[in-house]
This record gives sequence, C-alpha cells and structure tokens, in this order.
Amino acid sequence: MLKSYIKIAWRNLWRNKAFSIINIFGLSIGIAFSLLIGAYVWGELQVNRQLKDADDQYIIQSKWKDPNMGFEIGSSAELPKALKENYPGLVTNYYRFDGITTNVSKGDKHFRETVQVGDSTLLNMYGFKLLRGDANTALNDPFSVVITSQMAMKYFGRTDIVGQLLNFESFSGDKHDFTVSGVLGDISQNSVTAVSARNVSDFFVNADAAKYFKRNLSGWDNTYIVDYIELKKGIDPKTVEKAMIALLHKNTSEQVSKNLTPYLVALKDYNMITEGGVVKKMTCTLSCIALFILLMAIINFVNICIGRASGRMREMGIRKVMGSLRKQLIWQFLAESTLIAMIATLVALGIYLLARPFFSNVLGKEITGLFSFPLYFIPLPFMVALLVGLLAGIYPALVLSALKAVDSLKGKLSSVKESVLFRKTLVAFQFTIAAIVFIGAIVISQQISLFFNNNLGYNKDNVIYSQVPRDWSPKGVQKMEAIRYQLSQMPQVSGITLSYVIPDGANGGNYQVYRQGANPSQTIVAQGLTVDNQYASTYNIPIKAGQFFKPVFNLADSSDVVINETEAKALGFKNDDDAIGQKIMSPGYPVASIIRGVTADFHFGSMQDKILPITFNNVNYSTYYRYFSIKLKPGDIQQNLSALQKRWAELMPGAPFEYKFMDDALKQLYATELQLKKAAYIATFLAIIIVLLGVLGLISLSIQKRTKEIGIRKVLGSSVAGITSLFLKDFLGVVLIAGLIACPLAYFMMQKWLDDYAYKINISLSPFVFSIALLTVITALLIMLQTIKAAFANPVKSLRSE
Repeated sequence: MLKSYIKIAWRNLWRNKAFSIINIFGLSIGIAFSLLIGAYVWGELQVNRQLKDADDQYIIQSKWKDPNMGFEIGSSAELPKALKENYPGLVTNYYRFDGITTNVSKGDKHFRETVQVGDSTLLNMYGFKLLRGDANTALNDPFSVVITSQMAMKYFGRTDIVGQLLNFESFSGDKHDFTVSGVLGDISQNSVTAVSARNVSDFFVNADAAKYFKRNLSGWDNTYIVDYIELKKGIDPKTVEKAMIALLHKNTSEQVSKNLTPYLVALKDYNMITEGGVVKKMTCTLSCIALFILLMAIINFVNICIGRASGRMREMGIRKVMGSLRKQLIWQFLAESTLIAMIATLVALGIYLLARPFFSNVLGKEITGLFSFPLYFIPLPFMVALLVGLLAGIYPALVLSALKAVDSLKGKLSSVKESVLFRKTLVAFQFTIAAIVFIGAIVISQQISLFFNNNLGYNKDNVIYSQVPRDWSPKGVQKMEAIRYQLSQMPQVSGITLSYVIPDGANGGNYQVYRQGANPSQTIVAQGLTVDNQYASTYNIPIKAGQFFKPVFNLADSSDVVINETEAKALGFKNDDDAIGQKIMSPGYPVASIIRGVTADFHFGSMQDKILPITFNNVNYSTYYRYFSIKLKPGDIQQNLSALQKRWAELMPGAPFEYKFMDDALKQLYATELQLKKAAYIATFLAIIIVLLGVLGLISLSIQKRTKEIGIRKVLGSSVAGITSLFLKDFLGVVLIAGLIACPLAYFMMQKWLDDYAYKINISLSPFVFSIALLTVITALLIMLQTIKAAFANPVKSLRSE
C-alpha cells in the first residue's frame, strides 16, 4: 500500500512539474540555510569541549571596580601556582602564559610570529598531541620550542624536524637559537592556544624563557598574565573563588586587593561569553534569522500544498465513488507532501556541500563538513522533513477527505470554506519577516559605514602599519627613531611614527591619574598610549591646545605628557588651554607629569565604548614600542609599497616588512559586525527569493483556478490592465499590511541592537520606505508578468479549461 501511495505521489509531482520545482526549491533553500547556520552554531558550542578533562578546566578572569583599571582576561601571575600549592585538595593543575610577538628566522626566512611563553604543563594538561617529540619533556628546556604543523611546513617544508633550530629575537634586540622539541598535530579551536581571535599562537616556549625575552611571569601585582587552572573532580568553583580572594588579600598590594575580584569561567562556556559575549550574540542572532528563513520556507510549502490540494476535489470525489476510504485519502496526501519534503531535504544537503566554503568565508569560521557530524545528527534533517511534510499535508488531507462525494465531484466546498484568509495570513507573515530582515540589513550596513567613515577623529586613509624589531632601551629607541627619520625622507612617505599602539583598541595599559594638589582618592582612569612626537601628525589628530611633544626630545622633557579632551574635562579643566603646563600625578609615583598638549577626541577603540581619557607618553621616556605607522602619499600604492619594502630591507635586514592598512585593523576590530552584515544580506536575499517563490506559486494557482473567469471577463470586454489589477489587489494589500506590522517591529529590534554602541546612527525613515517599496515593486512585477500572460491567452481556450 505504501508503495502505491508513493508511486501516485510521484506521478502527481511529475504531472505538475512547475509547482513541484517551486515547492522543492523554496523549501530546500530554507533547510540548507538553516543547516549551515546550525552547523556554525554547533561549531561555536564545541569550542574547548575537545580538551582533556574539559569539565574541570577553568580560566581565571578579573573583575575590577573600575573596568578601566585592568584587563578582564589578565590575572595575577602568582595566583594559579599558589592555588595548586596551598589548596591541593581543590586544584590539580595550572597553566599560565604571556603572549608576545617577535621575529622568528630560519635561514633567509624572517617572519613576525605570535609566541606563548608559558608553563610546561600545557601539553599534558589539555591533552594536546604531538606529531613529533615527547609531550612529557618537550617544554622542559628554556631554549626549546614546540610549534604547530603549519609552522613546521612554513619554515622547513616537513614535520619531522625535532632537533632543528629556529632563531628568536628578544625585546632587547638579542637573537638566540631555539631547538624544536615538538610538532603539534591539528588542534581543534580552543581558548588556550587561541585565547582570542587576535591572539592565536603557533609557537610555545617554557616560562623560563621569559628572562631571555625580557618578560615576567612572576609577581603578585603582575595582573597581565593569562591564568588557567584544572579543578579536582566535583569541586565547586565558588569554593576556589573564595580561596583566590583570600590569597590576593594576603599577598597583593592594597591597590590591587581592594579593586580586583577574580572569578572562574568554565572553559566549556568561555568562547560564548568572552569579549562581551560577542559570539553568543552572533549565534543567537543568526539562529533567529535561520529560524525565520526556515519558517518562511515551510509556510511557502504549506501554502502551496493547501492551494494545490483544493484543486483536487473532483479527484477525491472519484476516489470515494470508487471505494477509497477516508484514511486512504489522508495517507495519500501525507505521502505526497512528505515525499516533496524528503526530496527538498536531499537537495538541501547538496546545497550545503556547495555553499559551505562560501558561508565559511562569510562567517570567518570553518563550518563543519557534512560528514564530520556525530552519527546521531544523520537522522535529524529527515526527521524535520517528515515533520514538515506531515504539517503541510495534514490540513488538506483532513478537510478534503471529509467532503461528501457529491460535493467533491461538483468542485464545491459546501461544508468547508476554502481558507483564503488563512493562506493570506501566512503570506503576510512571510512578507513581514522579509521586510524585518531587509530593514535590519540596511540599518546594520549604515551603522558599519559609521565605523569606517571620516568621523573617527583621525585620518586612516593610506596609513599602513608594520611591527618592528624591539630593543626596549633608550639606545633601541634612538636607533628606531633614526630609521624612522630616514624612511620619512622617502618621496613616497608623507608621515611616519614609532609607537607601542595603533588605533585598534589595544592600549598599553590603564592607570590612575589626578591633578597635583587634588585629593589622591579623586582619581580618574586613563588609557596609556606610548608614542613619539609624530603620532598626531601621521594620523592627523587635531591639536586643541599646546603641542604634541617637542620636536626634539631632551631628558628634561621626560615628564611631558599629552592628553585628550575627555581627560582634560575629567580632570576638571574648564577649557583645553587651562590644562597646558598643569601637573598630574599617579598613585605610587612621586614624579609629576606636565601637560604639554591636548588633542581632540578620537575613537581609539570600538564605537561600542565611549571615548575614554587618554594620556600620551613619549616613547623616548617609556621605551616600549611595536609599530611603525606610515602614511603614504597618494598615487600608485603598489609602487610606493615596493619602494618602501626595499628601503626597509636596507635599514633593517632580517626584519620582515609585514604591513597592513589601518582599514584592516578596523575590519578586525569590527569583525563580528562585518560578518553579521554579510549574513544579513544573504538572509535578505534568501527571504526575498522565498517570498517571491511563494507568490509565484500562489498566483499561478490562483490563475489556474480562475482561468474560466479570465476568459469570461475578456469576452465581456475587460482589458488586460483590468484583469491584472484584480490579482494585484489580492496581494499588494497583503504586502502593505505586512509592511505596517514589520516597520515597528524592525525599529524596536534594531534600536535594541544599536543600544550596544555608545556611538550610533539615528534610524531614519529611508530603510523602512526603501524596503517596503522594493518588496512591493518586485512583487507587483512578478504578479504582472504572470497575469499578463494569462490575460493575453485565447479566451476560447480559457472557457474550455474545465
């Protein structure tokens, strides 16, 4: 019997190819998009879950009374070790690291790489497997290094390289060979080797190597170290948090102990909540979009199934006269709708395979392959297809199978009205979702445009940046300043500056300041930016008062600082000029700093945050630097870069010229927003396609049912425009009603999204008007193309249609 149902269902599909293709294609798009987004979300949820003893692994986070006093990700360097030694019943292991970047060389290969200087517990604590080397001893020697297989291929072209040498540069300019003691196999995404998207490590060295690199992994007041601990089975994290607070109060300075509260975050949850929960927000937003797209596709499917079924009343009547039972008719409808859903699912799986690389690129994350999911995932798409098929077939099956045979043969719905209102409601719901997604995509695009326009407070155009070799000493700074001067003389360069920071939000640390003579308790927290005297001119940051340091640095100028407008106001100066020559202090530092200049405010970090107080320190005094920022003159950019690269190699042999444009730094700063923008555009495109497929299917059904009516109207003198207007009225009213519902909903949702940003656009009428107008025009064109074709048909054929 089931074979018979399927055979008849297949014949019906084949007989009505156009409607079958519309139904299958629309549903498959919705299913494929939902599967791709579902795979992305599943991948994000799997981060850190592959680690050894993942249920017991935690990262120590810091909560400061004033968030600007320290970094959330950093904690006291001594805390994990002290927990293991003082509370062995609670903590079974720990790992700490300091992330640095340095020049790594092998022969004539020179690259700037990210290195983790950390404890030797790394490999065994998290179960990282080595392709080559012994995990028990690989990180025991201060001058040994474990590298990833990708880096092994990059430097050596093979992975069997244990015992080979790589040269690492220290922050004092020294160079030393490190022996490769291990090669890591492929590592799934985790928050240990890649604690953030901007801190992905490929080289791992012993904590004892910190001395060589001029770094420090010790000290209770050193709160810039990333700390991890592994708890014993069954231990409550709250108990460990109390122990951490007790240790901090006992061992740290008063400033740290009073302001810092450490807490534990399970590594299984960390990926979703880090950096303000950006991944969680992204996954939730995309999940909602995918759900809406799938719902739209299902509504299309249900709508067309209902419309097609109501045209088969005579078939039902004949079947009843021939002796078919009601349950057989019900099974027939369900078999047809389920067969379509299953075919659509198979097509969706094919679309998944083809679209996966594209979506991986859009979302900036490798989406899991179709055959990489656990076995229990295999039946899920088909279970969904079965549910959708039953949902689409149950209404026509129950309604039409309940009709009397006589009514069915006459084509009348005397006992049950054809649910036109219900179908129009479903169409209105589709248009509402499409309009909301469309409006949202436009608002997101406008907000992101704000991030990249010229309202940043500085000029990023034609500015590139590249990391330089480090020698954090007065001599090292003098050498780099001399090189800076020589590069500035090039005809391709209009400005160049040496600094520790670029405007990407990663400052050199925060510290407290107050006006000399004021109460030390009345401090403000300022971001510290270490730069030279060319920083403001290179980035075109306006000077509101004074000057941006003196043209030539003297030791007598060591106490000079420059602040921004926000800091001048926070310190209580009525205007910028009043701040010039005034002194500011920092708790614990006896020497006062003299304000020599005030800059205009500019967006150093993300627009999610308000502009904070900024204190510029002279790199000749605070001898810490990382970047050359170079402003190129307009013209042939590639030719300018080639000349600069050649001169760079002459002045700094062995130092890689790995440059990026400031636009790239901003793209990384707003990576999540840019991914959301791309996803929103894709969702908008799919939503419109699904809506139009639904309209195409329904208008085709409507024309098919009213073929004789069209013929009679033509015989009686109706024009093509008049006939077309009949069908336009049916649908355009639905579109306008959907628009009226969508606009306030979209406004509320996008206003909620914009609330996360301290600086945001004002939502205007244009996204709403443009979205509704475009949807209306496209829908009208589609309806007109269908109806004009029917209206031009020979009325004699129309009258013979039944």
